[in-house]
Amino acid sequence: MTTLAVRLDNDGDVLLTGPAVRALAAHDDVDLLAAPTGAAAARLLPGVRDVLVVDAPWSGYRPPAVDPAAIDGLVATLADRRYDRAVIFTSFHQSPLPMALLAKMAGIGHVAATSVDYPGSLLDVRHQRPEGLHEVEAALDLARAAGAGLPAGDGGRLALRRPLPDVTPLLRDSRAPGGGARGRAGRPYVVLHPGASVPARAIAPQHARAIADALVAAGWEVVVTGGPGEPAPAARPGVHDLTGRTDLPQLAAVLDGAACVVVGNTGPAHLAAAVGTPVVSLFSPVVPAERWAPYGVPTVVLGDQLAACAGTRARECPVPGHPCLTGIRPDQVVDAVVSLVPQEVMA
Repeated sequence: MTTLAVRLDNDGDVLLTGPAVRALAAHDDVDLLAAPTGAAAARLLPGVRDVLVVDAPWSGYRPPAVDPAAIDGLVATLADRRYDRAVIFTSFHQSPLPMALLAKMAGIGHVAATSVDYPGSLLDVRHQRPEGLHEVEAALDLARAAGAGLPAGDGGRLALRRPLPDVTPLLRDSRAPGGGARGRAGRPYVVLHPGASVPARAIAPQHARAIADALVAAGWEVVVTGGPGEPAPAARPGVHDLTGRTDLPQLAAVLDGAACVVVGNTGPAHLAAAVGTPVVSLFSPVVPAERWAPYGVPTVVLGDQLAACAGTRARECPVPGHPCLTGIRPDQVVDAVVSLVPQEVMA
């Protein structure tokens, strides 16, 4: 059998679906349909045979206008591939029904998804999400409802395809005074990733600088990562700038070599979890931490989870000054890092 798994969202969301994709792949050949913003993560997932990409008008931060020709092309592509079934993964606030309709139009005879809306004839398995589940667990619950389970010995944690790229030259050549940061075999470093695709979840630049300075004062080398166009840190000893210099596999390798990662609730937090690195999560409560916190690795969640923005899914912070994150003192971040990093790594 061949299965089309669907996850139309950002890299972090795709990574959280990884264990469920592995559950499907234990039984079938699995292709993954992803958004352009999630395709790089899709290509890193174990168990994925092929990655298809669509910019869907019903999903994403900046969805495109409806393009009938593009939708017709997607339906034709799916029909040509003759999938036996489709499993559509969504977050708790998203509808799978537009994709389910296209899957049925493509002749996919069996479609499973989680839906609170009446699906008519679009879903063969209408899964109901139990309360209290993390996004990883909710996706796995859908996979089980579709008839797939993780193979023996797979504990359901996040994972990536390996080997990852060699980033030693990048770390050695990081643009800051004092030379390049080293990995676990040398002096340990902490990754600080201030940016986020959603501004309400990002660490403000001045706050990030104060955190970096506190970590350096505590004896850490700090590697700052970020996407193209994100503000780079000021050059100073102990702070190494990789902003805009890594693709997703390279970023994964940098995180893999870190003693700890300091990051907001955004994709690189889940990428760190996927390589098994502890995370200090500066978590803006616009979405609930119990559903979106880093999964399966030692984690400290910082930030006021009862702030006025809690549960709003706001993209821009609705509270002046972004107090849920700016209220986190740099020394709290340092203490959280120390609590997660084994003493032998720090020695």
